[in-house]
Amino acid sequence: MIRYLADTQLLIWLADRSEKLPKAVATIFQDEEQEVVFSLASIWETSIKFGLGRPDFTIHPRQLREGLLELGYKELSITNGHVIAVAKLPPFHRDPFDRLLVAQADLEGLTLMTTDKKLAQYGPHVQRFR
Repeated sequence: MIRYLADTQLLIWLADRSEKLPKAVATIFQDEEQEVVFSLASIWETSIKFGLGRPDFTIHPRQLREGLLELGYKELSITNGHVIAVAKLPPFHRDPFDRLLVAQADLEGLTLMTTDKKLAQYGPHVQRFR
């Protein structure tokens, strides 16, 4: 079994029931045999962007978190180790939230699910879906 960490964009698409959510990712989200985790970093990111009025962040971060927990997904807190590990990452991607997700996936033995081709450069613990 692969343990997955979903990136923020996939969580937003899941919450919005967007057709942009890749079918393979939707299958993973629905498969009770798969462990899907979301990061507190994603809730933090949505809080900032929701507060700024970004049109692509229309769901309130509290609702997003509660909905994910209700669906049975586990929340991954941010630790000192995660934050420090960001410093070791090559500069493929500049977004601090995405870099934190990569570090978390690596340290926690998770596979980061993303559609971002820049993130896929970080190696085997990142899986890009189209």
